[in-house]
Amino acid sequence: MKHVCMLISVADINAARKFYEALFGLEVFQDYGKNITFTCGLALQQDFDWLVNLPKEKILKKSNNAEIVFEEQDFDGFLNKLKEYPDIEYLGEVIEHSWGQRVIRFYDLDGHIIEVGEDMKMVIKRFLASGMTMEEVSVKMDASVEDLTKLLNS
Repeated sequence: MKHVCMLISVADINAARKFYEALFGLEVFQDYGKNITFTCGLALQQDFDWLVNLPKEKILKKSNNAEIVFEEQDFDGFLNKLKEYPDIEYLGEVIEHSWGQRVIRFYDLDGHIIEVGEDMKMVIKRFLASGMTMEEVSVKMDASVEDLTKLLNS
């Protein structure tokens, strides 16, 4: 068995497509009109209620029980790009997790939680550039030197 994609319900397929293409740089893999799949495996579905045979009122907005996660090498550049979307509803400010990764969370046009985090490889490089040893980075990030090295070399 293989995982194929994550499919999310959207009210307006064209607006959602534009949002994901412009803000995240996603590329369309397949376009079936009311269903679009991006090359990363995220899919958008308009008329989700019809697809899953549920009443419209059962398709909830802002269920807050899952998030779509992206990582960005140029995290600060992404934050600047995000400012071009004044109607974005944030779930707080940028936070830095205990392992050093900076993240921002917000809702997309249809109320799905989006997390954009600093690329983990960039977090390691930032720590190393600050003078930390790989062993110190390992302790900070609560990951083995082997796993961190594997990530750096991926």
